[in-house]
Amino acid sequence: MSRYVIGRIGQAALVLWAAFTVSFVLLQALPGDAILIKFLNPELGLGPEQIADIRASYAADSPLWVQYFNTVVNFLTGHFGYSIHAGVPVGDLLLANLPPTLWLATLGFLLSLILALTLAALSALSPFAWLRSFIQSIPALFISTPVFWLGILLIQVFSFQLKLIPVINPGPWEALILPVVTLAVPISAPLAQILMRNIDDVLMEPFVAVARAKGASHCWVLWRHVAKNAVLPTLTIGGILFGELLAGAVVTEAVFGLNGIGGLTQRSVGDQDIAVLQAIVVFSAAAFVLINLTVDLLYPVFDPRLRVRQGAVA
Repeated sequence: MSRYVIGRIGQAALVLWAAFTVSFVLLQALPGDAILIKFLNPELGLGPEQIADIRASYAADSPLWVQYFNTVVNFLTGHFGYSIHAGVPVGDLLLANLPPTLWLATLGFLLSLILALTLAALSALSPFAWLRSFIQSIPALFISTPVFWLGILLIQVFSFQLKLIPVINPGPWEALILPVVTLAVPISAPLAQILMRNIDDVLMEPFVAVARAKGASHCWVLWRHVAKNAVLPTLTIGGILFGELLAGAVVTEAVFGLNGIGGLTQRSVGDQDIAVLQAIVVFSAAAFVLINLTVDLLYPVFDPRLRVRQGAVA
């Protein structure tokens, strides 16, 4: 077991380092200069010597390997640098913009789970073949719906037509209702598809036939025998989707005007604020890696067969 945990942690650290290195190289290769964009403005009245001093304070003219080493050391010690555009520590920007994204991602993922479980249960319990086929086609509709179109449609219906949710000065929870629904609908599609397929596969297993031969009802078989075996493979895709949500739903936040990680990313790309973008990439990669590492470590807890295999390997 310890070898399994150490191996997964080592893989997670390697992925995180690779994401940091690749993002650093790509961001440094971007055309333009954020410092010149910010300070080479006639209205500021800065001369060449003053701009050179500013570049020196940001170590912008240092060799790339020096910048890379300094950035690695700073990130390991919790210092993410300063935003050239905002003039404040990058860590403060992340902390200020993280809560809306965290709430949006968490609530959106929980709602997507509810939708996926509901569709999978209705499909498995449907007494008619045509109804079952219709329910199984719903995830394909969900996943093909453009997020920006769905968000605008929800605003038009629930805010402008029905006037149930205000779009101007909404409350903290009211502002999350439509974005959460917009985010949950497409995310629920792959979860529902995998659940439906896994349920169909488990229903074909011999132990299900044995349970039915003993007189167990269809609902009892689904709840006691099929559900726990069908849910396990969904953990992997669920971890991936939740990690992507935490990385920032740029389109959803842009449609509803939320100041989260997605909005910060959009602004930083326009300003070419490399320090902020580097921190966002590392944060997104760390969230993605930690969530999937947690899923990997939870698999042996839910599946005793993995514990047996790992014990045999150890």
